Amino acid sequence: MLRMGHDVTDSICVSQVKVETVSKTGSRAAAMFVVTLATIAGLLTAGGIGTASADPIIDGRALLANPTAPDGSRIVKAEIKDSRSLRLHVFSAAMDKEVIVDVQRPADASVPRPTLYLINGAGGGEDSASWVAKTGALQFLGDKNVNVIQPIGGKWTYYTDWIADDPVLGRNKWKTFFTEELPPLVDGALGTNGVNAIAGLSTSGTTVLALPIAKPGLYKAAAAYSGCAQTSDAVGSEFVKVTVETWGNGDTLNMWGPVGSPEWVRNDPYVNAEGLRGLELYVSSGNGLPGPYDTLDGPYALPGQFGLANQLIVGGIIEAGTNYCTHNLQTKLNELGIPATFNFRNAGTHSWGYWNDDLHQSWPVLAKGLGL
Repeated sequence: MLRMGHDVTDSICVSQVKVETVSKTGSRAAAMFVVTLATIAGLLTAGGIGTASADPIIDGRALLANPTAPDGSRIVKAEIKDSRSLRLHVFSAAMDKEVIVDVQRPADASVPRPTLYLINGAGGGEDSASWVAKTGALQFLGDKNVNVIQPIGGKWTYYTDWIADDPVLGRNKWKTFFTEELPPLVDGALGTNGVNAIAGLSTSGTTVLALPIAKPGLYKAAAAYSGCAQTSDAVGSEFVKVTVETWGNGDTLNMWGPVGSPEWVRNDPYVNAEGLRGLELYVSSGNGLPGPYDTLDGPYALPGQFGLANQLIVGGIIEAGTNYCTHNLQTKLNELGIPATFNFRNAGTHSWGYWNDDLHQSWPVLAKGLGL
């Protein structure tokens, strides 16, 4: 992401649908240093940093509306981060907490545009393993006429609705958040055209297939990179348990109950694949063998010899597993007569270089669903 040399962060007072400019140097300095956004944009352009076309939110320093979701969820605060991006603080009524949602505005925001929900992996974007930290995703999407929405939070939860609060991972109603709470807030506050797509990697490669099934019609396209669509069989349930319990220290009994219970089946995109009919679909996986991004201290490799060994061994095993799942999903969709684009790479571990490529390669599929 392009970073500005000076902090021009603004806070939007959503409850009053107006904006107050806040300077880190104090209110007195803020009062003395009054500058229009047009002047800032001119300075940025002169410095070689391009700005988007007219944006009523950035230019006007105000969200277009102050919507409330049916269950009372709402945007409690919004901050302008730079000339293209916002950070929303969304209160989720289902989880009784605030969730940070980062937004990159379309290249041309002068008219309503569609929305891409770009989901992080097992760490929920709360760690350094995120789209922003590990890839050039936002740069790639920077010239696209799409709102890019990245929720931050939900690590180790599979972004699903848990049946009980967890002592470690807390209250998780992420399916409700993504399908009932967040979309009407995004659409109303940002003035979107209501057309959505969703993309995710690793554990979220399961989620981005499950959410369109849970809320038919909400998303027009989905892209799943190195995920496992299966959750209720022996292989799929082991993927879930390793993620939630081994890495996240949570308890899958609080998630979906005992393995094999109805909740495990209800949340299984493979079993419920008929619900994917009508979506523009892109699904990818490597095979676990070393590939071009699995090199010592490479730009997308874990650092050092130990890091590379981890990527080759652990990342190779995980990707071999997602490859198995992805071939199974292809067979299932073929049996159902549901078209999809599958990309089976002839090499590659479970790592960021391949997911960065996947985003680029899946864009035509996502763009078709978004109407771009």
